[in-house]
Amino acid sequence: MGRVGVLLLNLGGPDKIEDVRPFLYNLFSDPEIIRLPSKALQKPLAWLISTLRAKKSQNNYLEIGGGSPLRKITEDQGAALEKRLQQLGQKAKIYIGMRYWHPFTQEAIAEIKQDGIEKLVILPLYPQFSISTSGSSFRVLEEMWAEDPKLQKIEYTIIPSWYDNQGYLTAMADLIAQELDKFEHPEQARVFFSAHGVPVSYVEEAGDPYQEEIEKCTNLIMETLGRSNPHTLAYQSRVGPVEWLQPYTEDALEELGEKGVKDLAVVPISFVSEHIETLQEIDIEYRELAEESGIENFFRVPALNTHPTFINSLAELVVESLNSPPCTFGEVTHPKKNMKMYPQEKWQWGMTTAAEVWNGRLAMLGFLALVMELISGNGPLHLVGLL
Repeated sequence: MGRVGVLLLNLGGPDKIEDVRPFLYNLFSDPEIIRLPSKALQKPLAWLISTLRAKKSQNNYLEIGGGSPLRKITEDQGAALEKRLQQLGQKAKIYIGMRYWHPFTQEAIAEIKQDGIEKLVILPLYPQFSISTSGSSFRVLEEMWAEDPKLQKIEYTIIPSWYDNQGYLTAMADLIAQELDKFEHPEQARVFFSAHGVPVSYVEEAGDPYQEEIEKCTNLIMETLGRSNPHTLAYQSRVGPVEWLQPYTEDALEELGEKGVKDLAVVPISFVSEHIETLQEIDIEYRELAEESGIENFFRVPALNTHPTFINSLAELVVESLNSPPCTFGEVTHPKKNMKMYPQEKWQWGMTTAAEVWNGRLAMLGFLALVMELISGNGPLHLVGLL
């Protein structure tokens, strides 16, 4: 079979406080995160957003120790996966490619070429596929493959998603069961799945299967759990004025509080590693909101991290993919070139989505005009003595 490698893909996160702003810049420079009508606007907007959000984000990371644990956890997952593969009789070297921070995907690919890997399994650590997560990393790799003759000699296969893998489902159900059993009345607790959101336009215009896979995954986990607890699915972490998948986590928590729900087991359904969205957003922000809404017992199910059943499921996925016909980049969902980020609405007076969109566009034009005036030293602000 030749030298085998496994490339684990993940988001990445700032290792320390001073990394936060450049990490955010990389994140918002990605057109799969924020889509603009012109590529020329992407980096200026990324600079603006990262600059404006840096202080708040830094404060959030300070609440969880000053940096993201994602790299360390992913490295531990890689080491555990390599060991399990060896136990299954499959020798392979594990590589880690992060999308927005070190070690970047490009760094991992350089190491893969240097090591002379002949067959590569590309495995995203996102159970469900989305254009904005796995798809974004696949796009970068696809571009690299198209431009590099050395990469074209490597036989590769991708695993687009694995939300229905039985080992993964069993591991998730095991962690949920452990958390439910901590309640005084386990059978009465509501299981609350919180998934990372995506813009509605990704699903409706580009055919992103993310929502469908999240919903199926949630139902499969509950079936595997085999308990009669009621459950809710909501979406967190939306950015900007556009419509994202609903219900939003904060709205769903308030609604459950109003309905008298007291016991909640919160499951981070999109995430297999602890990071800012579990440790800060869920554990701190959403916990506080839940308590304010009347929810008395807020227990959060831990991320899978290096759960043995989960690691074994990843190893089985790798072995299966090596013995199956390859899946190529061209077989996964791609965003349309001119896909609208914002859905068209009827014009209405007031703070509608369309109004917010056009306010954002006008603000962006104003920002670019300000930058040009600062660079040139000429313009209306200089004429009136404001600059």
